[in-house]
Amino acid sequence: MHPDVAKLVEAGRISKEVGERLSQLAPGKFCLHKNWGAGKVKSWDIQAGKLVIDFEQNENQEMGLKFALQKTEVLDEDHFRAQKLESMGELRGLVKEDPVALVVRILKSLGGTLKLDQLERELIGSVIPEADYKKWWEGAKKALRESRAAVVPTKRTEPLVLRDENLTPGESLVSDYFEAKDLKTKARALEAIIKDFSHVRDDAEAQAKIASDIDATVRKGIKLHLGQALDLLVGRNDLMEVSDNLVLEDSALRLSDLIQTESTKIGDELGSLPAARQRKVFEAYPAAFGDTWVKEILGIFDTVGPRGLAEIAKLLIEEEKSDYLYVFLRTHITGRTLGPDSLLWICRERKKLAEPVFDHEVGNAVLSLLERDAMDSGPRKSSRLQTYFMEDKELIADLLEKADANEAKNFGRKLHQGQIFPELDRKSLMARVIKAAPATQDLVSGEAEQSSNDVITSWDSIDKRKAEYKDIVDNQIPQNREDIKIAKSYGDLRENAEYHMAKDNQKVLMRRKADHEKALSNVQGTDFADIEPDAVKIGTVVTLDAGGKKKEMTILGAWDSDPDNDVISYLSEMAQSLLGSQVGDEVDVVNQPMTVKAIKAYNA
Repeated sequence: MHPDVAKLVEAGRISKEVGERLSQLAPGKFCLHKNWGAGKVKSWDIQAGKLVIDFEQNENQEMGLKFALQKTEVLDEDHFRAQKLESMGELRGLVKEDPVALVVRILKSLGGTLKLDQLERELIGSVIPEADYKKWWEGAKKALRESRAAVVPTKRTEPLVLRDENLTPGESLVSDYFEAKDLKTKARALEAIIKDFSHVRDDAEAQAKIASDIDATVRKGIKLHLGQALDLLVGRNDLMEVSDNLVLEDSALRLSDLIQTESTKIGDELGSLPAARQRKVFEAYPAAFGDTWVKEILGIFDTVGPRGLAEIAKLLIEEEKSDYLYVFLRTHITGRTLGPDSLLWICRERKKLAEPVFDHEVGNAVLSLLERDAMDSGPRKSSRLQTYFMEDKELIADLLEKADANEAKNFGRKLHQGQIFPELDRKSLMARVIKAAPATQDLVSGEAEQSSNDVITSWDSIDKRKAEYKDIVDNQIPQNREDIKIAKSYGDLRENAEYHMAKDNQKVLMRRKADHEKALSNVQGTDFADIEPDAVKIGTVVTLDAGGKKKEMTILGAWDSDPDNDVISYLSEMAQSLLGSQVGDEVDVVNQPMTVKAIKAYNA
């Protein structure tokens, strides 16, 4: 108790309890205010009932004694916030010299645990400049993990926890594993044990307990967390590889056992695992299935995601089973049954692992899948594939490199008549097709259409095309002429970027004008009236059944496509497979079997 306060207690003016609390606000003591932060008592006048405190946010703050007792909390002199008032130079030195010691000080002050946003509030601005904090914390995290002074969270929502200083590094590693509450956290703790295995190498008892716990944990978590269960079993195998004395009991669950019993679900569960982990699961397939392992692993090829299928392909090639892989891929490419991840991998690996199966048929398979996906209800599954198809400017040239004229024309026609891409994107893609295979020029020049009947479309679409043509002729071309005149006035045409841009735009506009004129001269308008719904025709709405799922599609003119509302052009591959079919017919719609359930006139 402070001597001045002790006199008041002895005189009976205040109680002993009040005296002890008052002594905590004696000059030189530290306290904490909700709004002003940490403070150090500068002076007091007990007789007048006042004191002065230097707070972080408010220096020389005069307060009444009674008010200060109510509104402040005690801070020990070794509390981190008190140290920020007294030893800021030392703390800033630790930022560079010993970040682990700095974080440990904060943790000890705050009960041994705190969230990362709390840590930021303690340091940013006062101890570490905000601009430097992110880089500093990345280094501090690494140092904390290596020192094992604290448990560093993998998520911001998890706390930073001070370790028991009495534990050895090995005991800390084992403790982290057994304190983990879920399979994923246990798997990461097991990785840490394997990484620093020297600390537990001589502790055979701990290794055996971990192996036993893994077995029990996996058995409990198989049904709900199959992917994480596989991850944990892979980790146990890694532990056995580095251990000199760990041997599994005969009754223990093996990785191959789990693969065999859950084979139909594994493909969908592995996507969240790192590629290296997936690879170790695939390497266990021979032990799980014996001579049929190649068939079984190819059975999940199209479901394991991009990382997994790449690892399966590498494994089969390394095991001299590449013939099986390429037969599988070729069969599914021509059958149009590969998923978007597989086709994307083939395109990306076209000059490496997938070279033996890469040709124009891959392009046809991509277009078929994109069209099918555009018409399916639910979320798009092929967005990444469509983006890649558009952005890889060498892809179409590579697809058509070995194609003959007919094969190139069929691919070009499929792309040109399809409604997968917006018009400008489709024109850009067709330009690549023509560059790679000049024989496809007539697909867009109108020569092919002129040699056959005019295309059919609705009057509304024709009016829309006419309006676009009118805008080009009446507005865009005159504006372009003005732009050229203005650009010319800048002088020196050789270095005049505005002039060259305007001239390039002139070429685009004249080509678009010619395209519109040619299209409008070769089109036949219709209102789709008086259509007999005795078979699927242009101007009909057809109801299809695909494995119990009903789907309604409208087949209209060449320019009427609206995939978002299930309206397709009669020139599309999907429509071509339906035209002429009647109610009850089984049809193959872009390699998907369907039954025609009903047909009605669009404009009934």
